Amino acid sequence: MSEDSEIVLTPGGHAKLRQRLDYLRNVQRPDIARRLRAAKEGDDLTENSEYETAKQEQALVESEILELGHLLQMARVVDDESIPTDHVGIGSIVAMTNLESGARWEFTLVSSAEADPDHNLISDESPIGKAVMGKKVGDIVSIRVPKGIMNYRIESIRK
Repeated sequence: MSEDSEIVLTPGGHAKLRQRLDYLRNVQRPDIARRLRAAKEGDDLTENSEYETAKQEQALVESEILELGHLLQMARVVDDESIPTDHVGIGSIVAMTNLESGARWEFTLVSSAEADPDHNLISDESPIGKAVMGKKVGDIVSIRVPKGIMNYRIESIRK
């Protein structure tokens, strides 16, 4: 994804990123500022570990605030009407069956900005996302994994 390319987000992903940005601005930033003021009350800032830790945290928080702000500025939020059900696209909830084991797996296809594999939010830029993008119910997709290639059948697509 290039730095200035459009980022497609689901409504839930947009809300989650907006929540994170608000938390950083309204909770983390003031807390770090308070800790910096308290640490400055010490005599020698060159040997003040609380001050150094807070400065490092401040840099990380400010960097994340800038990154999230840019991401949200570049984002286009898909609405429910634009989430396809005749083929896989961003926001689609996809159910697939592993043709070898018969195991069924359901996930939501999202942009890389909101991907969270532990919660079955799979990036459109991942090998799985690339394999299913644009596919239809009944299509067979092959996904390369460390152990070889796994074949899945798309069972359903919904929003």
